[in-house]
Amino acid sequence: MKRHETKQVRVGNLTIGGGAPIRVQSMTNTDTADIEATTNQIAELTKSGSELVRITVDRKEAAKAVPYIKERLDALGVNVPLIGDFHYIGHTLLQEFPDTAQALDKYRINPGNVGYRAKRSDQFSRIIDIAMQYDKPVRIGVNWGSLDQELLTQLMDENAKAPAPLETQNVLHEAIVQSALLNAELAQKMGMGADKIVLSAKVSKVQDLLAVYKMLAARYNHALHLGLTEAGMGIKGTVSSTAGLAIILQQGIGDTIRVSLTPEPGEPRTTEVQIAQEILQSLDLRHFTPQVIACPGCGRTTSTVFQELARDISDHIREQMPQWRSKFPGVEQLDIAVMGCIVNGPGESKQADIGISLPGTGETPAAPVFIDGKKAMTLRGERIADEFKTVLAGYIEDRFGS
Repeated sequence: MKRHETKQVRVGNLTIGGGAPIRVQSMTNTDTADIEATTNQIAELTKSGSELVRITVDRKEAAKAVPYIKERLDALGVNVPLIGDFHYIGHTLLQEFPDTAQALDKYRINPGNVGYRAKRSDQFSRIIDIAMQYDKPVRIGVNWGSLDQELLTQLMDENAKAPAPLETQNVLHEAIVQSALLNAELAQKMGMGADKIVLSAKVSKVQDLLAVYKMLAARYNHALHLGLTEAGMGIKGTVSSTAGLAIILQQGIGDTIRVSLTPEPGEPRTTEVQIAQEILQSLDLRHFTPQVIACPGCGRTTSTVFQELARDISDHIREQMPQWRSKFPGVEQLDIAVMGCIVNGPGESKQADIGISLPGTGETPAAPVFIDGKKAMTLRGERIADEFKTVLAGYIEDRFGS
């Protein structure tokens, strides 16, 4: 699959665009003024695999907190680029708090919320000036929930007078794309290089996402941040985000992604990071953790042993990956099969790097283990699951250990 060619942008210690790996991004949902809570959540998100983290900078108390959050992260050894999310008064906050302007690695500007009428260009320009002063990149992030109404009204009026008017939704797509590109052009006229600009166009429906990003990619080569905004929670949010992002990523479009998932009550913020990683891994665009292949279960697998083993191994791998990344280079590309009966179990296990075919209902209580396509052993008894975990640990050590 050929990637859409975009400008390379340096964000802190990370490179995005220009053929760099597609990066996973997330955003805190703490009050940024709460230094401890925000620092802890950034650390959690980073540990889970978020490569960039965005924080809200919405008022003076939040702006004051940013340098202290950065200091605490440095003390913890958490080196992740921080993106400041600005709306309405970003120009004044960045001017009033230069330490914050310096501490952030990128500024996110929403053209629809940067100002109104005559103030819009002035306030946008002031943020761009500050970004250039501190050598920071910006993301010009259009959101259809806060779209520039003047631009939209203008395009609607022009469309109404056209000989063959477009559908309203098509005009809306054009307004979103034009808002991003016109503001990018303004930033470049002020002297900001294209290698300092990232664009995004957030919508909440899959078909709209596909339309606007195809238009953006066709018209310019700025680095692009992808995401389905207000995707929702649980299964709905996961499926909608996966459907939209997978299709557009498969077309080679996108340099960073975020899954904007509404957390279930009590659910960790890190869930959205795991989903983003799974999307990229399922498309073979990146590998973050060994892939556990497990059958769905049926009447032949009334035992829950294989389900519990698949879950335990998946959880164990994710917990260990922060250490394994440095200790066992390449382990993230490992395929592990946990199958529930003899129908497809042996075949799937042979296809994986290491796999086990557990006994199904009425089958002999024996579980063959396959390593690198060959049967290596057969496990029996009540401790099959624990013994397979031991075999897996030994395989990883032997194959990926220094």
